[in-house]
Amino acid sequence: MKLKKENILIVDDNYDMLELLQRNLKSFNFHTYKASSVNEAIEVLKSTSIDLLITDLQMPEINGIELIKYASEHFPSIPKLVITGFPSVDTAINAVKSGALDYLIKPFTSEELKKAVQNCLKNAVQNPNQSIEKKVLKETFYAGIVGDSEEHFKLIDVIERVKDNRVTVLIEGESGTGKELIARAIHYNGRFASQPFITVNCGGIPETLLESELFGYVKGAFTGANETKKGLFHVAAGGTIFLDEIGNASLTVQSRLLRVLQEKEITMVGSQTPEKIEIRIISATNSNLQNMIKSGTFREDLYYRLNVVSIESTPLRNRKSDVVPLINTFIKKYEKEYGKSNITITPKAIDILTRHDWPGNVRELENIMQRLIVMCDHEIDVDLIPKQLKYKQPSDSDYLKPLREIEKAYILKVLSAVNNNKTKAAEILQIDRKTLRQKLL
Repeated sequence: MKLKKENILIVDDNYDMLELLQRNLKSFNFHTYKASSVNEAIEVLKSTSIDLLITDLQMPEINGIELIKYASEHFPSIPKLVITGFPSVDTAINAVKSGALDYLIKPFTSEELKKAVQNCLKNAVQNPNQSIEKKVLKETFYAGIVGDSEEHFKLIDVIERVKDNRVTVLIEGESGTGKELIARAIHYNGRFASQPFITVNCGGIPETLLESELFGYVKGAFTGANETKKGLFHVAAGGTIFLDEIGNASLTVQSRLLRVLQEKEITMVGSQTPEKIEIRIISATNSNLQNMIKSGTFREDLYYRLNVVSIESTPLRNRKSDVVPLINTFIKKYEKEYGKSNITITPKAIDILTRHDWPGNVRELENIMQRLIVMCDHEIDVDLIPKQLKYKQPSDSDYLKPLREIEKAYILKVLSAVNNNKTKAAEILQIDRKTLRQKLL
């Protein structure tokens, strides 16, 4: 019987074992993500919707038990399968106590792996609450990107198209719209997920240092260069380098970036020897690069090299139907962080938050929700919302708008009242889920 395709994260510091597990799981029709350390695995868990975690126990620095504990605390709905070549009763008990569902001893056969994976997934699905939670997450949560708008699903479509190749991507959008989150989603959902992801804030590194930080330098290249040092391009080799606020890069750095894109090679500062490099470059900016080109502060040829695939990170004011899913996500996130539970939000409070234009975008909404969760007891109501966010009560003129807009606003309130459970909302509205989705676009 052909297994249902699910996302499985494999964690093992042994490259051969990773490859073996990946081949077997792909033959069972699963989609796999690889990590060779606990830290890499945590990054994947944070940015990707994972259905099963398979981890080795014996790993350097941080062992698999710690990963199981972390995943059990932060991602309780994900089943965990432990594999190890050093079996013992104590190890098995410790793994199960930490949250593992099953335990597989190396060496194992392909059929033993298949059976263990099936059992873990079946065990997880038997919990109806987890099943409902997973269903909602798959519709509104993609690699940490939360939304239910037309813009959200268009963004997911672009990410799916570029994630498995090294095409150069430029992400443009206002501050706080989640440009780095998009870059991480591209990297950690694609076939280079087990390779490095390096973020460089071009606006946070002094112009005089940015060149040497990116490309590295050889001993004696400049005063203070007492030894040869690899740059961030070296560190990111094989994976992705994310150049945030690329508009802040100097013309000198821009010239060197152009060569990387054209020749697929880098040259360390002070060296005359170029080095070939395989890397994906994703850059982002909140500046208008076209205006910078006109003013002579950004190279036009570099712009076209960076802009092979363009992604617009849409401001929150232009995708208001994403506000409710985001609110529910932040409630779940921060009620856990601050030791609270069962926090609800009233329809009137939702109405105010939905009407706000959010000039600071998702970052501003997250900060507000964090404050509201800290200040509330069990319910977030209008009295807790900061005055600058409050609008006057709607007048007759507020209803002089297309029926579609009024209908959509009402649907969002219903969704909020049922914690974004689309099945329940559709029942209340007496429409099917397909119609509900269409009305939200």
